[in-house]
Amino acid sequence: MERIWLKHYPPGVPAEIDVNEYESLRDVFEESVAKYASRPAFTCMGKSITFAELDTLSAAFGAWLQGIGGGKGTRVALMMPNILQYPVCLFGTLRAGATVVNVNPLYTARELEHQLADSGAEVIVVLENFAATLAEVVAKTKVKHVIVASMGELLGLKGLLVNFVVRRVKKMVKPWSIPNAIHVSDVLAEGRRRSLARVPISHDDIAFLQYTGGTTGVAKGAILQHRNIIANVLQARAWVAPVLDRSHREIIITPLPLYHIFSLTANCLIYMTLGAENVLIPNPRDIPGFVKTMRKYPFTAITGVNTLFNALVHNPKFPQVSFKSLRVVLGGGMAVQEAVAKRWKEITGVTLVEAYGLTETSPAATVNPLNIAEYNGSIGLPLPSTEITLRDDAGKDVPLGSPGEICIKGPQVMAGYWNRPDETAKVMTADGYFMSGDIGVMDEKGFIRIVDRKKDMILVSGFNVYPNEIEGVVAGHPGVLECAAVGVPDKKSGEAVRLYVVKKDDAVTSADVMKYCRDHLTGYKCPREVIFRGDLPKSNVGKILRRELRDMARKELV
Repeated sequence: MERIWLKHYPPGVPAEIDVNEYESLRDVFEESVAKYASRPAFTCMGKSITFAELDTLSAAFGAWLQGIGGGKGTRVALMMPNILQYPVCLFGTLRAGATVVNVNPLYTARELEHQLADSGAEVIVVLENFAATLAEVVAKTKVKHVIVASMGELLGLKGLLVNFVVRRVKKMVKPWSIPNAIHVSDVLAEGRRRSLARVPISHDDIAFLQYTGGTTGVAKGAILQHRNIIANVLQARAWVAPVLDRSHREIIITPLPLYHIFSLTANCLIYMTLGAENVLIPNPRDIPGFVKTMRKYPFTAITGVNTLFNALVHNPKFPQVSFKSLRVVLGGGMAVQEAVAKRWKEITGVTLVEAYGLTETSPAATVNPLNIAEYNGSIGLPLPSTEITLRDDAGKDVPLGSPGEICIKGPQVMAGYWNRPDETAKVMTADGYFMSGDIGVMDEKGFIRIVDRKKDMILVSGFNVYPNEIEGVVAGHPGVLECAAVGVPDKKSGEAVRLYVVKKDDAVTSADVMKYCRDHLTGYKCPREVIFRGDLPKSNVGKILRRELRDMARKELV
């Protein structure tokens, strides 16, 4: 397909990137820590570590890993929220030549056992708050070395108070017992007495086994090689470069967990190469605390998902945050709703720019130009060195303006699923495209609009109904805080739309919402019923889980 989008690239963005600019992520890291040594690299709960300190600490962790025989081929699981220990262990693992296996700390014992067993991880670093879950399953896995972190471990004297509050006051650490477990501080102390060997690392080595969320079945590990991540860093950095103000130091707010591919690449890696300070938010669900932290920093960028931005704009103290330095606001992970984007622009004066990607694409595949004046409802243009085509169920390209499955080809596309060649074959085409499972429409300029997830589409009397459209409309109702639309079995129409709503105004009734839908949607798209809830099930990054609602609804109807 002709790359029509290149004519509409922002000035200064190249059509191609050269993935050979770096041999490995270690080279990316070493260049940054040398160039920005004295700058703060990561800040958490008021404590900062500089790039030079990150260099020293990660080298110690990597040396310790090599000392226990952990290097090429070793999988190291990291089970931590956004705390300073995460980047230390992340870069230490990569520098040792090992592979990072990111783990959601909120996993149940069953989910954790699956991921550790499937990945074959031999080392795990876990925050003590979640060690009790690990204790339940560790004996059933190949894990040989357990390293435990405490919330305040790298916070200096303040850390003593933090640990006291976490352990004694809030009682967030359940009793646990894991034989031979050691603390991060002891690992770093021992590692400082060793030297980090410079082992060969190539493009083909595995940097991450990044597990999918498991919302469509058993979680699978996407094999992300050093080549894939380097490519995405260069692609996204080229996209960001034209809007950067070189006279100011970049500060990015990082509320999404670094163990998630969006935040990992966008915040941790891309902004590291810009010498930025990453302000880590350990618990973004504490919106008042989050807003309080934002008020302390002249931040230049922030990334998030729609539900997070929605929660922020509805916080009464959010307008008191200073947005004078803010230039880049990037939304991904789920559809950005127009109502949320408009409210964000009203308060901050900065456009909420939507991007699109998947775990399997490292993650960015498309991004809107960062200088757009207003939210445009699209996911933007394909990144440099990226080809995107939209195909029908027969695998044929669809005409411009027609809906089709978004298929992606580029150096950021994964090498496959870990130990699952059958699953890999299901998503990769013969000509090298990854089939996303998302339905989109491309216009004559190359801008793509997401219609919906292929599996979330609702078939009402033969008509395709897309939950994103319904949710986008209902989100504009002044009495609605959040909503989700799912399909449920119906004898007359095959499927019907059920709408779940979280109220912003207690006076809102189902009749109010139904009338609003009838005023803004054609009849077959309107929900058959509206159900109010106190909250909606969400993933670890705040993405609403329609599958859980759909399963719940169908059980009720049995």
